[in-house]
Amino acid sequence: MHSPGHRFQAQDRFADGAQYIAGALRHGTSGRDHSVVDPATGDEVHTYELAGPADVDAAVRAAREAFPGWSGATPGERSDALHRFAAVLAEGAEEFAQAESLQCGKPLKLSREFDVPGTIDNTAFFAGAARHLQGQSAGEYSGDHTSYVRREPIGVVGSVAPWNYPLQMAAWKILPAIAAGNTVVLKPAELTPFTSLLFAEAATRAGIPDGVVNIVTGAGRDAGEHLVGHPDVVMTSFTGSTAVGRRVAEIATATVKRLHLELGGKAPFVVFDDADPEAAAHGAVAGALINTGQDCTAATRAYVQRPLYEEFVARTAELMEGVRLGDPFAPDTDLGPLISVAQRDRVAGFVDRARSYARVVTGGEVPKGLERGAYYRPTLIADAAQDSEIVQSEIFGPVLVVVPFDSDDEGIRLANDTPYGLAASAWSRDVYRANRATREIKAGCVWVNDHIPIISEMPHGGYKASGFGKDMSAYSFEEYTQIKHVMFDNTAVARKDWHRTIFGDR
Repeated sequence: MHSPGHRFQAQDRFADGAQYIAGALRHGTSGRDHSVVDPATGDEVHTYELAGPADVDAAVRAAREAFPGWSGATPGERSDALHRFAAVLAEGAEEFAQAESLQCGKPLKLSREFDVPGTIDNTAFFAGAARHLQGQSAGEYSGDHTSYVRREPIGVVGSVAPWNYPLQMAAWKILPAIAAGNTVVLKPAELTPFTSLLFAEAATRAGIPDGVVNIVTGAGRDAGEHLVGHPDVVMTSFTGSTAVGRRVAEIATATVKRLHLELGGKAPFVVFDDADPEAAAHGAVAGALINTGQDCTAATRAYVQRPLYEEFVARTAELMEGVRLGDPFAPDTDLGPLISVAQRDRVAGFVDRARSYARVVTGGEVPKGLERGAYYRPTLIADAAQDSEIVQSEIFGPVLVVVPFDSDDEGIRLANDTPYGLAASAWSRDVYRANRATREIKAGCVWVNDHIPIISEMPHGGYKASGFGKDMSAYSFEEYTQIKHVMFDNTAVARKDWHRTIFGDR
């Protein structure tokens, strides 16, 4: 392991607290401390006081007070602020990458090449999109009236983000909301607060008014539930597990809030017998192992048509065995630890139970020499039954299970045989076969001959138990705006023809 001296110095950077309210860092008031642990070493790197209900109240109050001014700004003014925001993020890119890798354990090359550039691009996209919040064109639909549609911000948004992509999830929650003129209170996971706080500070440096972006870092049962249930929060956006999503929905529904949920996934990776086997194997390893498999869209269930099955299993195992685990800050590290020892042990439990009914082809153990961290070897499992736990449950770790199929009908049926529907991929050199898969697989995103890439211009969101609503793209404005119909009378007569339904005759 490298010396910790080169890493992001969280204790110094957030000496003033891990809450960001009305443009300034603050200490929490819950009376309970939390330590952020470097998952690569098990070392504590920062201790802070968690947010309590009073901190949530202060953040919501700041957001509510900032709303009239920010929502009243012109689209051009909000766009200019977001362009400056993107520039500030680009200037601080290395600090963001270092902080993300420290708190998450993800390799620095992933933070530098994926998380941070993606967030900057997302900010630049919404800077442009802020000027295109359009409603339906005006028209005389009744003959006697002119109608048009206004798209208006809805108010204070209370968002809850997960620990697997803290920076990108903060951006996905905050950017469309503020581009549309709303204000935000975001609760990041208490395990990973650093980059959400840096993101909010960058917004302030870019000239976005105090109170537009606020961060409360606390436990779900205290800060999270209080935020979701707060009477002055008009919308909740949550990304996380389906189980927690159900609880969020219960609380939000009780106060009649708008709700956006991006929940779990169990993405199928369907390989037809005419696919390029080398491309499919490489795509499976990259798609299964990105972020150590802690990705709701990660390839988790590979369905391979029988003529390619054994070749795929052998080549995928070979590629997995070449993946280099180690210090996230070392340039030659491909895969870092899981977020915590508890998460590693959870993943290991799935694999250990699978040994009784499936074949562990490679992996399935803690790597020697890395026991201090939350590391787990890339794992390939074959010959599991479709109804087994390893196929049906979200593992959220570096584990890929491979299942053979015979006909195309069977492959698509197996792909859809899950409660989830967030993402999927189909691998084929036959355009008609691939197009059929994109039509019939029930998922919010279906890749063809690739798995994982996302772009700011396209929406991200799921079917079925993977939730509803969209992140990224102009479609996300549907979540964060209110549609208002405005109708003008054009006759200038006192007594309208329809009044006869209330009084008088024609």
